Amino acid sequence: MLQVCPNGTRTEGVPVSPEEVAAAVRAAADVGAEDVHLHPKDGSGADTLDALHVAETVAAVRARTPTIRVGVTTGAWTAPDPAERAALIRSWTVLPDHASVNFHEAGAEMVAEALFERGVAIEAGIFSGTDAAERFLRWPHAHHVLRILAEVTDTAPETATGTAKALLHAIGTRHSRPILLHGEDGGAWPVLRLAVRHNLDVRIGLEDTLTLPDGSPAGDNATLIQTARALLGP
Repeated sequence: MLQVCPNGTRTEGVPVSPEEVAAAVRAAADVGAEDVHLHPKDGSGADTLDALHVAETVAAVRARTPTIRVGVTTGAWTAPDPAERAALIRSWTVLPDHASVNFHEAGAEMVAEALFERGVAIEAGIFSGTDAAERFLRWPHAHHVLRILAEVTDTAPETATGTAKALLHAIGTRHSRPILLHGEDGGAWPVLRLAVRHNLDVRIGLEDTLTLPDGSPAGDNATLIQTARALLGP
């Protein structure tokens, strides 16, 4: 599975408004993206879980690309208090298909429970260099998530694949869920190649990197997806 992550926490050079995000996802889907992980933005460009902004962005993407599964972030930076994040999730009027929950963050289990209540599938975010894998595997509902989002925060191209292998080892095989492995910035393409070799789900987009494998500027999400699709093969 190839997922596009069109914006992330970036505020410049990425799609921000619902219309921009929807257009970027449509273009990415046209060249092979099968799923999307996006960050709804408020009027200032900051990530938000506010019901209105989530509804506008998710609805805009679905209107342009009805067949794609839409996921959103629930990262702690959107609202530091996990009880507030859970309350915001319960206020959503338009539901995404899935949402990521970062298991190294305080209150991750509370946020995940709110998503379960709403019928929203969960991508369990397991960051390298954290205790997220241990916390997630202890969680009684770990086997109910949609997938594990294995996130390699090591951005050095020389070491990112080693960090990714250590993360996969920490996650282990004590679960039955698919794993999506991805890197960031300088580590994005080396980690993607490792994921392809291990037949794991992958993602790419301007959230993760602004450059192509040769270091040249990517320009847009569709170019990144097209490049990743070529690496995935037929």
